[in-house]
Parts: sequence; C-alpha cells; structure tokens
Amino acid sequence: MSSISSASPSSSGASGPLVGIAKLLRANLQTYALIFATVIIWLYFSYLTNGSFLSPQNFSNLFRQMVITGFLSVGMVLVIVTGNIDLSVGKLAGFVSVVVAAVQANFLTVQFPDQPILIAALSVGTGIAVGFLWGVVQGYIIAYLRVTAFIVTLGSSWLLNGLILLVTEGRTIPANQPTFAQIAQGYLPNEIGWIIAVITIILLFYGMISGRRRKRRYDFELPPMALDIAKTVGFSVLVVGYVYMVNQYRGIQAPVLLLALVALAVAYVSNNTRFGRYAYAIGGNRQAAQFSGVNIRRNLFTIFVLMGTLCGVSGVTLASYVGYGTISAGQGYELDAIAACILGGTSTLGGVGTVFGAMVGSIIMVSLTNGLQMTNTPAALQYVLKGIVLVIAVYADIRIKRGSSNS
Repeated sequence: MSSISSASPSSSGASGPLVGIAKLLRANLQTYALIFATVIIWLYFSYLTNGSFLSPQNFSNLFRQMVITGFLSVGMVLVIVTGNIDLSVGKLAGFVSVVVAAVQANFLTVQFPDQPILIAALSVGTGIAVGFLWGVVQGYIIAYLRVTAFIVTLGSSWLLNGLILLVTEGRTIPANQPTFAQIAQGYLPNEIGWIIAVITIILLFYGMISGRRRKRRYDFELPPMALDIAKTVGFSVLVVGYVYMVNQYRGIQAPVLLLALVALAVAYVSNNTRFGRYAYAIGGNRQAAQFSGVNIRRNLFTIFVLMGTLCGVSGVTLASYVGYGTISAGQGYELDAIAACILGGTSTLGGVGTVFGAMVGSIIMVSLTNGLQMTNTPAALQYVLKGIVLVIAVYADIRIKRGSSNS
C-alpha cells in the first residue's frame, strides 16, 4: 500500500490534468468536430456569398428554418437510441399543419371571429392533440403488438399522405390568423433577449458547479476545474454571440426560444431520469435491459407518444410559419430529422445520441440547404451533396463505435 501511495503523486501530479483533458477530448470528439464543421461551413458559404450568408437577417433565418426539423430531431434521438426508426414524422407534421389550417379556416374563424387569442390557443391544442393521438396509436402497434417500427411508420407515412390529400382536397388552406402567425413569425424585444442571455449564462455556471458537486459526492472522476470553466465560458460566448447577431435584425425568434425550451426539457429527461436511462439501455443491449427489469414495451410506447406529440408541435409551427396547409406539407422532413440526428452523433446501432448533437446536426443540415440555395446550386446537386454527407456521417459513426468497442 505504501509503495502505491508514494508512486501515485509522481505519476499523476503533472500528467493528471493533461490525462483528464485528453480523456474528455476523446469522449467528446464528435461534439467538438460538429461545432468545428459548423463554423467551417458558415465561413465557406460566407466567403462564396461575400458575407451575405452570415448577415444578421440570414443568420436569423437559419435558426428559424431549423425549428421545424429541430422539433422532429429532438424526438427522433430517443427513437433511434432505442434501435428504432420513425419514417412518418415528416408526413405527420404535415398532416397536423393541414388539420390546423382546416379547423382554423372552416370552424374557428367562423365561430370566434373576434377572439384571435382563443383561435390561436385552440389551433395549437388541436395540432398537439392530433400528434399525441397518432403517437398513441402508432406506439401501441409498435410496442404492444410488436410490429416492426420501420414497417409501421412506413405504412403510416403513406396513410398520412392520403389523409393530407383528403383534408386539403388538392387546395391550399389558409392559416394566417395574425395571433396564430406570431407563434412562428414573432420576435422578442432586444432587452428580453439580453435578459435571456444573462439567465442562460447563470444557469450554465450553476449547472457546471452543481455537476461537479454531484460527481464529487458519488466519487466520480472530476475533470480539471479549468477545463470545465473553459467549456462553460465557451458556451456562454456562443449564447452572447447568438443574441448579439439576432438582435442586429429583429431579436430572438419566438419559435427558436420554444425549441430551446423543448430541447432542454427532453435533454434533462434523457440524461437525468430513469426513463431516459432505460431508453439508452434498451438501445445498448435490449436483452440485458429486459433481464434487468426494464419494461421495454412501456418505454417504447412512451417514446413514440412523445415523438407524436413533438410532431404535433412541429406541425403547428409549420402551419404558423408558412401561413397555410398544402398537399406537399411535411415533404422530406423525416429525412432531414434523421440526418440531423446521425450528423449529431446519434448512432444508427442504438444506445448513443444526445439532443444537443441533434440540434447541431439540424443547424448543419439547414446551413447546407441555405448555403447551396444562396450560391445557386442546382436542386439536383443539392440532394446529391446532402446524401453524400449523410453516408459519410453514418460511415464515421460505425467506424467510431467499432473503434471504441475494440479498445
């Protein structure tokens, strides 16, 4: 014992912090690579567009455009983490948007012509309820009737496409009630933006300190204090930079704030609750999770209900953003959501993924689309390039996971 104790200081004194930093960098390599890739993409398109890509207006539009995909990718993370997939999220969001538009145009504005707040509230409630109920039915079939999620959601996508055609009857349905439009088109005053930034920074430092206390209480290995402070300062700089940029245009976008709150809530649930840990356990080793007493059916059912509810939120946002419901509503959003998750580090093999990574993945997907459009890249080539990026991301994910399992 004495020889061990005498040798440990010399071996860990100078190199301890460096080893801790190296381990943390390896553990979060994909996250840092994503942030770096985002910066490179922004600088590249900014160079090609003579700075227009990073102008305050386009910067604000980037985050607004990612909102709809962002809501879908938040739920998709947990779906993919459990080793499943949901191919219906785009069409479900589209179906919700046309239902909201139809209810608003044909009923709410007729029954309550002078009550815009009530119309907006009932429109939101209708959209979320439709998404929730669809999630209940779909989740029950997958979890309790044990039908493969791929088949159920593929069939669901076709069904929803038919329902969209039935509801719209091939026409465009308006959903442009002014109060309802503020959900996706509204902005917060600059002063409120800075208040949110200050509160966010305080919470970041509080989370860092409380996290270290919890790790110390349970004798977990602590990273160097300087590194935790540097990470927190880095995220604080990103928050200040974002608020500064959007305030140069019209302020923080209302839907972006809503997405941030939803993402934080789901991230907390996935990282700090039994339900979240069970989701990762199911994806990591389904048989071991079952032997450990995890109720797999109930957890899968809950995850697909959550996915359906988030599709409802996304559909409401889509209707508010576009201002109408169309026959093409939701087209392709499921692919963007899945790609955002995979780009953000969610493993196609299950058991690995974060909400934060999915948000960064959503930004990358939107940045690629927006930048390619601003540089007048042909639509056909845009699909080709995004497909190549997705395949590379999947390949990198498999290589990383194989490498970590071998080591």
